[in-house]
Amino acid sequence: MKIQERYRERVKHPAKVLQFGEGNFLRAFADWMIDRSNKTKGTKIGVTVVQPLAGGLVEMLNDQDGLYTVFENGLQSGELIERHTVVEAISGGINPYTDFEAFLATARELSYEMVLSNTTEAGIVVNAADRYEDAPQSTYPGKLTRWLHERYKAFEGSVESGLVILPCELIEANAETLKTCIMTYTELWKLEEGFVKWLNQANHFCSTLVDRIVPGYPRDKVESLEEKLGYEDKLMIETEPYYLWVIEADAAVQAKLSFDDSLNIVFTDSLFNYRTRKVRLLNGPHTCMVPVGLLYGVETVKEAVTHDVVGAYVHQVMHDEMIPAVPMDNDALAIYAEEVLDRFKNPFVKHQLMSIALNSHSKYKTRVLPTIKEYVVIKACLPKKAVFALAAMFRLFKGDIGGQKIDLKDDAEILALHESLWSQYDQGVITLENLVETLLGDESIWGENLNQMTGLTALTTTYLTQIVDQGMVSALGALL
Repeated sequence: MKIQERYRERVKHPAKVLQFGEGNFLRAFADWMIDRSNKTKGTKIGVTVVQPLAGGLVEMLNDQDGLYTVFENGLQSGELIERHTVVEAISGGINPYTDFEAFLATARELSYEMVLSNTTEAGIVVNAADRYEDAPQSTYPGKLTRWLHERYKAFEGSVESGLVILPCELIEANAETLKTCIMTYTELWKLEEGFVKWLNQANHFCSTLVDRIVPGYPRDKVESLEEKLGYEDKLMIETEPYYLWVIEADAAVQAKLSFDDSLNIVFTDSLFNYRTRKVRLLNGPHTCMVPVGLLYGVETVKEAVTHDVVGAYVHQVMHDEMIPAVPMDNDALAIYAEEVLDRFKNPFVKHQLMSIALNSHSKYKTRVLPTIKEYVVIKACLPKKAVFALAAMFRLFKGDIGGQKIDLKDDAEILALHESLWSQYDQGVITLENLVETLLGDESIWGENLNQMTGLTALTTTYLTQIVDQGMVSALGALL
């Protein structure tokens, strides 16, 4: 039996949320919370999911009538948690690459009140080549601008047609950045002043911080879980019990977001401390452990943090380099860091390091590079273990581990650049120092030339040389 057959009697709620992104995180985070609000508070919020890239899960999601199971497994306040929920909040999905008119048609439905997104750190960008007439535009902000303009025209700029826009991408001031991109598109496309006025006066762009570890599809347990459930579910998700959603919003916006009060949602006038702590001490260690752990031969987060050597590396990079670089009380940060390590050790969740490797360069830029810069200011030297992760990432993007090809996912231009550089190195055309200089100097990746940071090129080259010549086991042993 399939999940949609088991729950064929479920009632779909009116479409109130337009969501860009159908990946594991949003479905186990925001959609899970919306579903809980619907069931406990009777909010009756339906979600329409838009597939942001040409390849995605919308077809599979529609095949299952928007239904899927979320498993929460782990320890919470010392209590063992093992529970599951069938999320029924998603009413349907749209692929704008195959049916752009269906995507635009949702803009002409007044019922929508909110826009959600999680298109990764690389998603909130402008492509100057995007045109208003494209079907669809290449970027998420481009698609959203076109959709918002369609809505503006349909309802003649009425205040009632405005929305609360909640980006969940893990970048600083994500709402402000998204709005800046939209304004750039309005200029590129020469959209009318009335539309800009409506954007500013009728819509609320609210920055958010999201926190939940979502490993995703429990591939190694699917058969036993489906046997236990009594139905087939190709979109089931495993996550930890812990979650936190921090939203920067005033009282007027809070009133519009009618979530269940018992949910761990915090409204604030400043995300700074929440974001800095989480990005630096949870996402930062994640990003550092991925290339180091994979090249060492471990595959999951739990394996990495409990491994004698890799685990020591993760603990040291957090306590020796990341905590000193965060402008907050270090004792409190140390407690938070240990809580994070306990979450990483969740025995029930198998979080694959390769899944975290997605868009590694933008993640390193957002999650680790600020730590390096702050550390240099405070300590007047480079944080060696964080830089070691940068060198390990460059080696990982050669595309193999121990001669075995791996499937890396990142920006196509970044993948092509690595392929070209490593090919030239293998042929003896360039040195590792040339390779590092080229990568660190690519402003399209970093937004700046990192070769200008004193000592970074030399130290990264030293570590990359050790990893290439001696292997990760020897190189990491020497570092520690």
